[in-house]
Amino acid sequence: MFEGILPIYKERGITSHDVVFKARKILQMKKIGHSGTLDPEVDGVLLLLLGGATKVSDYAMDLGKSYRAEVCLGLKTTTEDLTGEVIEECNVSDININEIKEILSSMIGEIEQTPPIYSAIKVNGRKLYEYARRGQFDVEIPTRKVNIYDISFIENSEYYKDDKFYFSIDISCGKGTYVRTIATSIGEKLNLPSTMSKLTRTRSGEITLEKCLKLSEVEQKVQEGNLEQSLLRKEYALEEFQFVEIPKFRAKQVMNGLRFRRNQFPDYDFTDGIVFTYENEAIAIYHLKDKEDELLSVKTTFPKIIE
Repeated sequence: MFEGILPIYKERGITSHDVVFKARKILQMKKIGHSGTLDPEVDGVLLLLLGGATKVSDYAMDLGKSYRAEVCLGLKTTTEDLTGEVIEECNVSDININEIKEILSSMIGEIEQTPPIYSAIKVNGRKLYEYARRGQFDVEIPTRKVNIYDISFIENSEYYKDDKFYFSIDISCGKGTYVRTIATSIGEKLNLPSTMSKLTRTRSGEITLEKCLKLSEVEQKVQEGNLEQSLLRKEYALEEFQFVEIPKFRAKQVMNGLRFRRNQFPDYDFTDGIVFTYENEAIAIYHLKDKEDELLSVKTTFPKIIE
């Protein structure tokens, strides 16, 4: 039984679920999750969570991510990428790259996005793409705020093809960002139809493409008996938290779900949560339910036998 985080390079043409299904067969284990779905035509970093590491799934999804996207000006589709039906098209010429760069700069920070109708966002208990498949396109889609940490134009990436203009951008963003929608937003600011023509997730947290394995490489490492060398500890997904090492008697109390008073740990801010560790292994996340609370509550526990 393997346990930890396995960085996978998901290839185009398969779903994230396909990757999990194949990994279960290769690793001969059922308890495998992942840290954020990639569409079938998107490739790149996909973190698989093995065994007990599935407990950090929500935290792994919150890790900052980076993408390289190609934008096509002159085409607009129902899905905001090339898998959808074309709803607007025009010939494009004389594009000002400096204008594109200025638009990109204006998008850095907290922005509002309206997710595409072909997405998994739930409205009234139903996923948006389910409305779309039923032809119910009049559903009201709520806007939401997302964080764009950086976005930049890739020099010399631009080219014309079939009277359309293509260029690539690098994006670092927070949870819930739709890169497809960024691509269409750029076009809107240029008064041109636009869509995303290609997308690669290049980073999840600190894990880049260079650190990922293809499924075929995972299979080879399993046969050679050295896959453990490629696994990350579950603590990797908790990197945004402060870690506090506690003694054995406290660790036993944590495993029993005991609540503590804030003044027992006066040197730490529990507003966003603190990871308690024992023997350098995360055993629980404690937090304050509200700023005025004096008692620390258990947010997540990671079972560990403490003798």
